[in-house]
Amino acid sequence: MTDTVTDRFLRYVVIDTQSDPKSSTQPSTEKQKNLGRILVEELLAIGLADAHLDEHGYVYATIPSNVDKPVPVICFCSHMDTAPDFTGTNVKPQVVRNYAGGDIRLPGDPQQVIRVSDHPELGNQIGNDIITTDGTTLLGADDKAGLAEIMTAAQVLIDNPEIKHGTIKLLFTPDEEVGRGVDKADLKKLGAAFGYTVDGETAGHIEDETFSADGVDITIQGVAIHPGFAKGKMENAIKIAGAIIERLPKDIAPETTAGRDGFIHPIGVTGSMEKATLGFIVRDFDEAGLAVKEKMLEDIVKSVMAEFPRSSYAFEVKEQYRNMKAILGRHPDIVENAVEAIRRAGMTPVRGSIRGGTDGSRLSYMGLPCANIFAGGHAFHSPLEWISRQDMERSVATLVELAKIWEERA
Repeated sequence: MTDTVTDRFLRYVVIDTQSDPKSSTQPSTEKQKNLGRILVEELLAIGLADAHLDEHGYVYATIPSNVDKPVPVICFCSHMDTAPDFTGTNVKPQVVRNYAGGDIRLPGDPQQVIRVSDHPELGNQIGNDIITTDGTTLLGADDKAGLAEIMTAAQVLIDNPEIKHGTIKLLFTPDEEVGRGVDKADLKKLGAAFGYTVDGETAGHIEDETFSADGVDITIQGVAIHPGFAKGKMENAIKIAGAIIERLPKDIAPETTAGRDGFIHPIGVTGSMEKATLGFIVRDFDEAGLAVKEKMLEDIVKSVMAEFPRSSYAFEVKEQYRNMKAILGRHPDIVENAVEAIRRAGMTPVRGSIRGGTDGSRLSYMGLPCANIFAGGHAFHSPLEWISRQDMERSVATLVELAKIWEERA
């Protein structure tokens, strides 16, 4: 098998693997296993004899060490699901070869245009091959690019035994996009000491910090009564929910923040006159900031509820993940080795923070410290998603160099 990273990527993106936040199963959608089975077949074909898909939708495999000395066991991880934010059904990838610059209009929906003004990284892609959708679906580079890159790196290491490396574990997860990507991951079976999620954006970037994240569910119990007899009696739960959303601070929202600023973000409203439920995500780079924002949100709820004395509310906070920096700070070689691998692969390393999280955030707190390496995609979760062939190849080179560096420095 001599597939390029682009061959693999184009094969994977046409398989619908969207996860479903409303589902209680693991994986949340059975169709994610369709890709998992293909990945196992390909891993077995390149010689990874223990590759398998478990009942929860996780793919495990091992690249055996080819040296006698002890080398820390590392893990490369990416996720198989795509985001529920935009459809991933019937993906039609397009390849713009030898990109000459300028905006890219997507043929399936002429209203969808990847504009250079919105995507300045396109300025670094002149002469490269750009892969997009036709504008009617997301592409799935998040994180099928990571899958393709890890799979290709595995093939390079197996086909070139002169490249010395220790044992490398591969982990492909379901349901990352709905926050359950490592719920059923078996770290004892995985047997790795350190890890790297290949789930970042711009080529050359290595990230060792994420948001800390909570979810907040607010349930409003209103007072329902026939509208013909409602004067002075009805307290409409839908209107109460609307009043809460209206009072959210405009400057603490995803669309008005950047850098290290956190936010409060409503992600769902359902209900009736009698009862309404609001879902929020709250993000900040430190837990103190998270607590401040959650208190701010509950204070808003209390102030609204004071105007509806016969109604009541419940306010539930659920921890989602925490900033990986606290864990990675104890293991500086994880990031240092990745920085050196990026440099050896011909790029200038850029260390940064993620305004979000990855499986690596939770894996770090579960006992598998993980940094996040670029996969090369852009405009995730949207029909404007794009990636270049050359950046995927740079990611493959980085992973191969990373395997070599852990062996050299053992």
